[in-house]
Amino acid sequence: MTSRRWGRFRSECFGQIRGGPTASAPTRKETVLARCLVTGATGYVGGRLTPLLVAAGHDVRVLARTPEKLSGVPWRDDVEVARGDLSDLDSLRSAFTGIDVLYYLVHSMGTATDFADSEREAAANVAEVAKDAGVRRIVYLGGLHPDDAQLSPHLASRTLVGETLMASGVETVVLQAGVVVGSGSASFEMIRHLTDRLPVMTTPKWVHNRIQPIAVRDILHYLVQSASVPFPTTRAWDVGGPDVLKYGDMMQVYAEEAGLRRRRMVVLPWLTPTIASWWVGLVTPIPSGLARPLVESLHCDAICGEHDIDAVIPPPEGGLTSYRDAVALALACQSRPDTGAAWFNEPADSLPSDPDWSGAPAEVAEFRTPSRGADPTATLRNVAEAAWERQGWRVLPDDPSGPLTLTKDARLGRAWLQFTAEGDGAVVHRSVLRPRGLLGQVYAATVWPLRRRMLHRRADALFSG
Repeated sequence: MTSRRWGRFRSECFGQIRGGPTASAPTRKETVLARCLVTGATGYVGGRLTPLLVAAGHDVRVLARTPEKLSGVPWRDDVEVARGDLSDLDSLRSAFTGIDVLYYLVHSMGTATDFADSEREAAANVAEVAKDAGVRRIVYLGGLHPDDAQLSPHLASRTLVGETLMASGVETVVLQAGVVVGSGSASFEMIRHLTDRLPVMTTPKWVHNRIQPIAVRDILHYLVQSASVPFPTTRAWDVGGPDVLKYGDMMQVYAEEAGLRRRRMVVLPWLTPTIASWWVGLVTPIPSGLARPLVESLHCDAICGEHDIDAVIPPPEGGLTSYRDAVALALACQSRPDTGAAWFNEPADSLPSDPDWSGAPAEVAEFRTPSRGADPTATLRNVAEAAWERQGWRVLPDDPSGPLTLTKDARLGRAWLQFTAEGDGAVVHRSVLRPRGLLGQVYAATVWPLRRRMLHRRADALFSG
């Protein structure tokens, strides 16, 4: 990300979370500034929360087992990075020194067979060290669940973590959220990949369970505000979006927003979590070890039992984001050819730190035509004005500092061709395909490799003069 774009991001992103790009960021007099420590900064929520805390004026330190993983994030130079592990008390004592607000955003889902034991030990360590270090507040993002239901191992573990932190003697804010909607969120990615790839699917009976999803921009609103607003007591707070839907309906809304046909679902009551997670791992890129806790967590309703948080942190200006709008924001990147996951001011977009299996699929290839005497700039104009339009390609508006971009939209997906003239007279041409639906995935795997090779050969001939 260029420094100019990162500067724009820093000036706009806090307003984007609170109420859109026209909302103004709070002044220092309006916000109680804090020294914040973010654990899990390389994760989905932590990677999006950290720059927002910086933009709000807080002094931010992040804890990372492998700080090198943060070398590519755009906000790296705006925070202090501490090397540490939640299982290492000495590293925690060093990292917690001078901290006012601690964000606990770490979980072991999909990374360890004994994740419950790992999470219990980590929470106990954090509780102990935070108390000794004089941390003023702990903010923990837990899972939304009914009080009287038998919880899955994953949800039970997350609940126990929250209880351990609340018993620490440090003021603790536990925000309990359900499905977080945004590109990169594991729960949303399961919806995306299943709906994209399966026009007809067999499902467990939990597709009829009720879910109260929340847009990532809205959960970030609550998390950012939790650094400064006064809370009456240590407790858990339910947070959710404005819509309550069945899980199957969430998939249908996704299909509509993605331009797919309505999905058919055949409910099989005997489909066990083991079989369902194996199936998810087979037909999607989500690892089965991660799919299982996600599937098990859907066995009970995930809706807010109360809305007490509204009295402490009002909803964002303009209200909470509807599920349909949240999906549209997450899909917005599919209308762009950039696949570098550069997040400027929309948290629903992808980040470079997101897992490889997350985000909209894209097939990318790049070729280079060396300088052969022809004027590449003039040839670019020829491409734009005549040669490609006969094939149904549309020229996108010029960006003086960017490449010439052509696009073509079809039922199976959308494709882009980008041409960049280099200083030595060479031309770099790049093709991007974002497949749509199951047939689009098949097309991307079979026909597109041949098609793009033909397109690049044609471009090579044009630029060779």
